[in-house]
Amino acid sequence: MTRALTPRQQNVYDFIVKTMNELGYPPTRAEIARALGFRSPNAAEEHLRALSRKGVIRMIPGTSRGIRLPNQAGPENETGLADTENGLPIIGEVAAGSPVLAAEHIDRYCPLSADFFSPRADYLLRVRGLSMRDAGILEGDLLAVHRTDRVRDGQIVVARLEDDVTVKRFKREGHRVWLLAENPEFEPIEVDLNHDHLEIEGVGVGVIRGGSGQALG
Repeated sequence: MTRALTPRQQNVYDFIVKTMNELGYPPTRAEIARALGFRSPNAAEEHLRALSRKGVIRMIPGTSRGIRLPNQAGPENETGLADTENGLPIIGEVAAGSPVLAAEHIDRYCPLSADFFSPRADYLLRVRGLSMRDAGILEGDLLAVHRTDRVRDGQIVVARLEDDVTVKRFKREGHRVWLLAENPEFEPIEVDLNHDHLEIEGVGVGVIRGGSGQALG
């Protein structure tokens, strides 16, 4: 059983949870200090250590965003949250049914700031095939992806349909969704949300041509 939190510790914990729910990764000490009015990141660090001692968070040494909740997978497997320390993770083949940011999918890291893109990118997905050719997304390119399940018609999305992950343009009418290719050689994928399970893994926010480091907004 964890010990009761002080009001200030509760504020820090709530901010951590809020940040992770909204952005998909934990805040830095500086972000905590700025949001909660601490004089310095060191004050935030003291509260984090207290939360760790009380068992409500885990701290991963050596990373600025090394904060985990006890029921959250560590940086060595599913979350990929510490990967921003090394740059953006580049995701290759995604195994059926497994998280996109699972460690085994990460080929390497790109030394590019997440904030280079707007909204910020969480990972780079290596493009397979030519279904998005006419949108300027080619075989071997890296698609910068912002993790979110909120999507508008016309956006390019990373979608998981059953066990497959695909990059397509999104269109929805009621309970029907179309995942549209940008190449006339490929048929649209029609999804009935009443019967089919569709997950949006994120939206495309930029392209790095051929993985060469030439980023296109």
